[in-house]
Amino acid sequence: MNDRNLVRGLVLAALALGFGLGALRYPIHDFAHAGPGLFPLLVSSLLGIVALVTILRSRFVAPVPLAFNPRNIGLLLAALCSFALVSKLLHNMIAGIVLMTFIAGFAASTRSWRRDLKVAACLVAIAFGFQKLLGLNLPLY
Repeated sequence: MNDRNLVRGLVLAALALGFGLGALRYPIHDFAHAGPGLFPLLVSSLLGIVALVTILRSRFVAPVPLAFNPRNIGLLLAALCSFALVSKLLHNMIAGIVLMTFIAGFAASTRSWRRDLKVAACLVAIAFGFQKLLGLNLPLY
């Protein structure tokens, strides 16, 4: 099984199945009076459809070899850990988001600080949207 597309589809299917089965432990109810399990079940169903399409597509396109790049995996793990550490120590998620984005940018095949800055700005805007529109208590200041 050295096909990146097939592995991607199988991992997505496993994630969808895991979250879908977890959502069934909560009341679903109906669309008029949604229970806490309805939204995760819908999202996992959509992810399952994407997984199925990815698995089917992998059967009709040329296989792409599966390769792991330990350097990139390490950079992404370092980016996530730096986000958690900086956000906790400074009580400021914006600094954590920016640092995470710039560290993760080193994993890209081409380095662009402008792209990293745009991605960081979008992530900060999403965080502000979660804080203001959804009322989440995020330490953004």
